[in-house]
Amino acid sequence: MSRRSGGVVGVWAEMQRQQQRQSEAEARQRRLEAQQARAYQRRVAQSHREYRQAEAHRRTAELDAQVAALQGLLAAGCRAPAFRAASLLRAEDIEPFAPGPLAHPVPPPDPRHYQAQSGGWTANRRAQAQADANARYEHDLRAAQAAEARRQQDLAGYLSQYEAWARARRAEVRQHNDGVSRVVEGVRRREPDAVVEYFSAALYASTGWPDGFPRRVAAAYDAAAGQLVLDWELPGYAVVPEAKAVRYVSTLDQDKESPRPVTQRRALYREVVAQCMLLALHDLFAADELGALDSVALNGFVDDHDPVTGRPGQIVLATVLAPRAAFADLHLAQVDAVSCLGDGLRGQLSARPDQLTAVRPGRRPDEVGNRVVSHGGDEEPDLYAMDPVAFESLVAELFRAMGMQAVTTQRSNDGGVDVDALDPAPIRGGKIVVQVKRYRNTVPPTAVRDLFGTVQDAGANKGVLVTTSRFGPGSHTFANGKPLELIAGEELVDLLHRHGLRGRLGPRAGTRSDGPPASAPEPRLPSDYNILGMSWSGRVALDVCALVCSGNRVLSDSHFVFYNNPRTPDGSVQAIPPAGRDRAAIRVSFDGLPPDADRFVLVAAIDPEVNPEADLSGFSDARIRLLDPQLAELGELEVSDGRPGETALVLGSFRHRANGDWDFVLGGKGYEGGLEELLRDHGVEVD
Repeated sequence: MSRRSGGVVGVWAEMQRQQQRQSEAEARQRRLEAQQARAYQRRVAQSHREYRQAEAHRRTAELDAQVAALQGLLAAGCRAPAFRAASLLRAEDIEPFAPGPLAHPVPPPDPRHYQAQSGGWTANRRAQAQADANARYEHDLRAAQAAEARRQQDLAGYLSQYEAWARARRAEVRQHNDGVSRVVEGVRRREPDAVVEYFSAALYASTGWPDGFPRRVAAAYDAAAGQLVLDWELPGYAVVPEAKAVRYVSTLDQDKESPRPVTQRRALYREVVAQCMLLALHDLFAADELGALDSVALNGFVDDHDPVTGRPGQIVLATVLAPRAAFADLHLAQVDAVSCLGDGLRGQLSARPDQLTAVRPGRRPDEVGNRVVSHGGDEEPDLYAMDPVAFESLVAELFRAMGMQAVTTQRSNDGGVDVDALDPAPIRGGKIVVQVKRYRNTVPPTAVRDLFGTVQDAGANKGVLVTTSRFGPGSHTFANGKPLELIAGEELVDLLHRHGLRGRLGPRAGTRSDGPPASAPEPRLPSDYNILGMSWSGRVALDVCALVCSGNRVLSDSHFVFYNNPRTPDGSVQAIPPAGRDRAAIRVSFDGLPPDADRFVLVAAIDPEVNPEADLSGFSDARIRLLDPQLAELGELEVSDGRPGETALVLGSFRHRANGDWDFVLGGKGYEGGLEELLRDHGVEVD
């Protein structure tokens, strides 16, 4: 029978064996981890290849689906339901009254919870404990009753607001439906404007057109001939995919696109153009419930550069004059579109629409003699050019998109309110009155004052003034601390875009005119301006100066207004004699400041010729009065007092906000080196 050694050698040998076993285990673990890593890399590589191959197949399937949709465009469009005027009518479905927590009465306290639990051993102590419990109950009962009375009062007020909104909403729906009825009656009588409006709606409302296809039309109606004449925008050549298939090349780890044969792509685009023409005719005749269309003269165009002249414009790729009788005999779902348009309807189709080879258009809308109405396009509406009623409706739609209930008011007896809004939030919400100003110049402070009066008269929670222009400092000064909100043009455009609506200020950049370019007119300063009258206490003599800056740097030496340079080159800033209690005055037209100016800085400095030893310790109780051109005071701004040792001081600056407004920011930075040090700090070279 063997036995283990208990000596030093045995212990050493056992340690060696343990180390060897540990080394072997670690080696096995490293080999296992290496095997797992290699297997993972193989799986990753395989998974990457499979993923890239699947993506290539998916993209190829998408290309095939796009081509199939283009080939079946006409057949699919004919299956879409025909447009009917009834689809434009709105139901008088009003959101039910939902007062939220106000609907729940305040529960009274339960008397069982106010019984004395233990009042002590004596009768007097028990009676006192019960009296204390009764007093607590009476106190809590009165508090609950007061809270319930407030709830009922708030509920009644909220119900009154809701009922007013509901009445206005129903009136708006009825007004809209009456408008639809008038259009239908106008189509029945073959009134040109009504006919154009109705059939333009038919084209826009059609569900037979793929997403992304343009829907822009210019139309006129010849009532005597019963003929609708219109130009209809077609999709461009890029609508046909340039690639035919996508495959993954694993050796390069790249996708490779197989190009679609040029002849196939050209033929498909020509077929798409023909299908678009026939589908537009189908939508128009199918929508003609009242028999207003005896024929349709249709011109299909694309917006591009004319390959002959190089100038941008509308290039007509197809044209057709389709009588109702001839079109009614067609079975569009089974026709060859190119043959049907050319042979069946005797229309013209460009032989090479991919190369923008134009055809001679038939009758154009401007040849009819009636007013041409244009709709659609990707261009956002110019808010300046909008009809005032349409602009008010757009603002109401914005408020609805922001989660409120909003309707436009009647044009007469509106009490200075253009849009009635109701924020349904129980705590922060309530009635909002909205005024809309489609201005180009700065909104005068009197409009903001009028809005505040309207808010008080209407008992509203807030007033909102929306404009396409901007507000001056006087407006912001008056609105500060009041339940008023001012929305300037740039901010309005931003809100519209953030809530899925459209609008821009002024013509689109790069818009071309039909005539030759005219020389740019000389800039003309706005007629509205402000006067800044400054006063202070103390006997110290000061020079009040102004700097027109971009950031902390003055635009130029000539944009530093002081006693030797009393005005800027453009006249937007000018030192003028003070009036009344003012000791200095400066006139500024904020709209007339240079476009790159974003700060208008006011400074004061010791006059070294009058008070060579003085400092600003005697400069106190300083005020800036904001006046309109008629010297009516719009507001008053406080500025910092002077400090011992300082001889120049930044009173404050008006800063240009992103929405176009100018806000006043209090200054306070002083300079012991006087005006020279202050000017150097703002980039003015001082000799």
